[in-house]
Amino acid sequence: MTLHLRDQGMSPRDIRKRLVITAGAKKGQRPSPATVLRMLCEHEERGAAISVSARQ
Repeated sequence: MTLHLRDQGMSPRDIRKRLVITAGAKKGQRPSPATVLRMLCEHEERGAAISVSARQ
């Protein structure tokens, strides 16, 4: 969902308004903009690592 919203050009602050944490101590709350940004960065890093290992 986060990636879909980012592809639509939404900012991390706008994305967080649409997300709700479903498990854990903060269940029912919205993630911080920093958490949204961290999720997007981690996804990009994993994608870069996969593409590098696929080239080898």
